[in-house]
Amino acid sequence: MPSKPLAEIILRPQPGNPRRAILQAGPLTFYAALGRSGRSSRKREGDGATPIAAMRILHGFYRRDHGAPPPSRLKLMPIRRWMLWCDAPGDANYNRPVRAPFRKSHEQMMRSDGLYDICLVLDWNVSSRKQGAGSAIFFHLARSGYSPTEGCVAISRRDMERLLPLIGPQTVLRVL
Repeated sequence: MPSKPLAEIILRPQPGNPRRAILQAGPLTFYAALGRSGRSSRKREGDGATPIAAMRILHGFYRRDHGAPPPSRLKLMPIRRWMLWCDAPGDANYNRPVRAPFRKSHEQMMRSDGLYDICLVLDWNVSSRKQGAGSAIFFHLARSGYSPTEGCVAISRRDMERLLPLIGPQTVLRVL
């Protein structure tokens, strides 16, 4: 690993496609998928937009049964079958991890599609929560063809494996 983690990762919209971005991480450049509604400076729960914001990368999760993640300065926790993420505005657990069974609206962390095989938590509405301002904004793996997300940022597994050793808990992902 390099001696210092990246201070920031910049995402600029891809010309002609509001659901895609160009990610710049030091000397590395990658394609990224954005939300189905593109980017928004007025992020709301369920709008499908990626927030235009500077978000610190807090920690992450990985699927142990799909291989170990590359080395990282981030705290990476294995995903368990009972792990969920609450996306129910009005609930005390809003935008927090919760345990199954959980009756209110939630995101399944152990997904069958592989998107969360490596999943980093962005500080969007986490450190200081506002009900309805958006939840589960992650930096995770992209679908084939970089199809849009529900508001997250997603890159290929190969690119995530190259980038993860360069990211630390002070790295900021900046969506322009």
